[in-house]
Amino acid sequence: MNSRNPLIKQLIIHLNDISHNKRFTGANEREILRGAVNSVLLVKKINPKVHFQFVKSFSKCVEQIWGYQQLIAIVEELRTTGYDSDNLTHEQKLYDLWANLMPNEPLESRVTKQWQDIGFQGDDPKTDFRGMGMLGLENLLFFATEYKTVATHVLSHSNHPLYGYFFAIVGINLTSMAWKLLKNGDAKSYIYNVSKSLPTIRLFHQFYSYLFYEFDKYWLDCRPKNMMEFPNISEKFERNIKLSLNDPTSVFRINISVDTV
Repeated sequence: MNSRNPLIKQLIIHLNDISHNKRFTGANEREILRGAVNSVLLVKKINPKVHFQFVKSFSKCVEQIWGYQQLIAIVEELRTTGYDSDNLTHEQKLYDLWANLMPNEPLESRVTKQWQDIGFQGDDPKTDFRGMGMLGLENLLFFATEYKTVATHVLSHSNHPLYGYFFAIVGINLTSMAWKLLKNGDAKSYIYNVSKSLPTIRLFHQFYSYLFYEFDKYWLDCRPKNMMEFPNISEKFERNIKLSLNDPTSVFRINISVDTV
């Protein structure tokens, strides 16, 4: 990015445009990587037959760096997409969230106090998604679907008589935390270390699920007096996560096991 060579500068602009517009995918990926590598080989006069490892290594770097930028664009698009109760897809995802967390309790109606049983503030969850848009719902649904046993176990912790919290509201706050860590670059060590190919939205959802599981344990360990302590505990938790992410070998592997309550 600091290169004075016009070809390299143009390459950076080109890759930025591709990632920001989410075009670094599918059949385009191989062509984009080949073009980036060839541009650098030409400018730096590198013989690929002699430095054959460079082609593979630099290609991987481009894939990860601009794949990360593209992931930010994908996540931001979800974050800025508001929940629309007239959108059948949005509504179905909300119903799926309930079904995964409360499989033995049918919803009485679309607008009901039952939503408070999974930690929403009122009778209609759509109002709680305003800050994080569809990203908040997609995160919660992924956690409840991919780690169903764990999610229901964490939900039971949220109903603890002394240390309970609003499951869904805390989940949406953790979406905000995960988004900030991604956008600020703190999550790079996690994404780079666990991604074997182009980073995908699934990796972000897994990162979020890890944060939710770890926050639940941290919250219970802190033994808060009430929900008023959430901002302080959340801030300390985020600092701990950042310290872990500062380790370049950090992988944050999703190997969740359910502890006894």
